[in-house]
Amino acid sequence: MELSNLTARQMFENLIAHPTRPRYGFGTRPMLINVDMQCAYTQPGVYKTAYETDPRQAEYVNRLAAYNRKLGLPVIWTYVAFSPSGDDCGVFGTRANDPDALKNIKIGSERAALDPRLEIGAEDVLLNKKMPSAFFETHIDSLARFHKVDTVIVTGGSTSGCVRATVVDSLSRSFRTIVPIECTADLHESPHFSNLYDMHKKYADCIPVQEVFKWFETLA
Repeated sequence: MELSNLTARQMFENLIAHPTRPRYGFGTRPMLINVDMQCAYTQPGVYKTAYETDPRQAEYVNRLAAYNRKLGLPVIWTYVAFSPSGDDCGVFGTRANDPDALKNIKIGSERAALDPRLEIGAEDVLLNKKMPSAFFETHIDSLARFHKVDTVIVTGGSTSGCVRATVVDSLSRSFRTIVPIECTADLHESPHFSNLYDMHKKYADCIPVQEVFKWFETLA
């Protein structure tokens, strides 16, 4: 194992500056998956489970969503929420049962609601997911195939949790996978950047959101 005194942020920045392999690159038919941008995770002043990395995250995600709608291609918003018993959280929910626990995000609750700063289109798809990956037991894959999607853009949180799980599942289905850096967030800096590093090296192109905007302009 290689040892280093660099922080996770420094490792990611070095990888971006000195890439070790080519990018996957963009296709021509994108799907946008916005992962769990719900109040439980986007309002640090209200919920202790929430976090913020880039204060303009919602603004950037709204712009990405507008581009995707203009192309007539899917915009997905996922959120996690569980039944009154919480048993649909499965073993994932067995490690805690305090008021802030995952399985206590109830369907229809304020914690489950998407952040009010988000602009949800009438044609957008809202999915109540139960597990980390947005692909797990949802119809996202079949929706992507129907629309002949070749590129999946993943935003939301957390970078080290549900974003990463969704990215791995996207790549596993052979989609070109893009993670706009400013559009992801995590509770702590080190897991955020270590997972950006890992995803960029293996599973996705983790790139500045401005690059994604420029690509969309070529598709309009």
